[in-house]
Amino acid sequence: MHHETPLHRFARYASLNVLGMVGISLYILADTFFIARGLGENGLVALNLAIPIFNFISGAGLMLGVGGSTKYVIARARSREDEAQAAFRGTMALAVGISVILMLAGLLFSRQITALLKADERVFEMTNIYLKMILLFTPAFVFEQIFVAFTRSDGAPGLSMAAVLSGSLFNILFDYLFIFPLHLGIFGAVLATVFSPVIGMIVLSFRRKKAGFRLKNGTLSGKTLWSIVTLGVPSMIAEVAAGVVMIVLNLLLLRVRGNVAVAAYGVIANIAIVVSALYNGVAQGTQPLMSDAYGRGEMDGARRYLRYALLTAAVFSVVIYGGMFAVAGPVAAVFNRESDPVMQTLAVRGIRLYFSGMFFIGVNTMICAFFTATERPVPAQAVSLMRGIAVVLPAAFLLSAVFGLDGIWITVPVSEGITALAAVILMRSKKAG
Repeated sequence: MHHETPLHRFARYASLNVLGMVGISLYILADTFFIARGLGENGLVALNLAIPIFNFISGAGLMLGVGGSTKYVIARARSREDEAQAAFRGTMALAVGISVILMLAGLLFSRQITALLKADERVFEMTNIYLKMILLFTPAFVFEQIFVAFTRSDGAPGLSMAAVLSGSLFNILFDYLFIFPLHLGIFGAVLATVFSPVIGMIVLSFRRKKAGFRLKNGTLSGKTLWSIVTLGVPSMIAEVAAGVVMIVLNLLLLRVRGNVAVAAYGVIANIAIVVSALYNGVAQGTQPLMSDAYGRGEMDGARRYLRYALLTAAVFSVVIYGGMFAVAGPVAAVFNRESDPVMQTLAVRGIRLYFSGMFFIGVNTMICAFFTATERPVPAQAVSLMRGIAVVLPAAFLLSAVFGLDGIWITVPVSEGITALAAVILMRSKKAG
């Protein structure tokens, strides 16, 4: 990690991780496209209602992967090998506990969860099938997130990228086969999705003998477990909150315009997953570099990587919003199998309003990653809570009451903008930037 210039190191880690994160997001985007084309509006509604459950599972995996790998990198930078191995063992122990709980939820309470998500009789069974399968395969998603994070932090970002891209390619191929030639419907879509992380872990296993992390070494303690959780909580909050926001916006959309608005939001939300993956890819690719610099006592180096990340996010923001504004119509049409003019109109306007907040999302993501990488969990958690719950939920109710459907579309840009201002203030008050 130390034989390249900082800029080259950043470019390598960030670019490879962006590709990997985009690969992970394609799990859901591929489902959206094939379900929209194969099952129509009802399938799209069912998927959009079930996606928040995926966010909860992904949030658990991110919490453990980011928290554990951050602890691992800092410990190794300080030549504390026993502490580094304890971070991996603790992460794996927590993963087992969380996986068991979520699997039991899927096995015993999937129909109750489906009812809570307000799936009506037209989409209830499809929604239930999707979320039940996702919950039952929780270990695959959680452990892949962990091994991807540790492999990247162990100096092999290329292998991490290869693993998630392999899983995504499998998902896309088998989505098509299961939905169209084999006519398995929503079950086929989710079957392709849940097997994708298994493919990723098979690829990651090729480096097992060279990996620096081991289960057999390191003394496990409550302090280690707590440190893993606190460092990883901001990443979990961001992912879980995305699911909470989707649930709330779905309910508001059902009240304002019904299922057609939820279907339109399904297009927006799934594109947003891919867009957010670009920012998360830069943040998670840069995080090990910032943690390594911090662990060696080089805070100027950590700040340098933050500046690289913020500049990259700004460039992405300009390109993304310009592109989405220009092609909103064709993008919405791709997912509109029935050529419903109402859904088309709602989706196009929604895309142009929703994606106006991309710059703020980039700023918040990078600053939160910096706080986590430099062992500042409290401000990291504050930023995550603001953008995920404390600001966005009140904004959703207020803006929808005042502006109706447009208020729902601008909820994320407004809340992310407010949070970005608070994040910059926190950076200055903590003398972190």
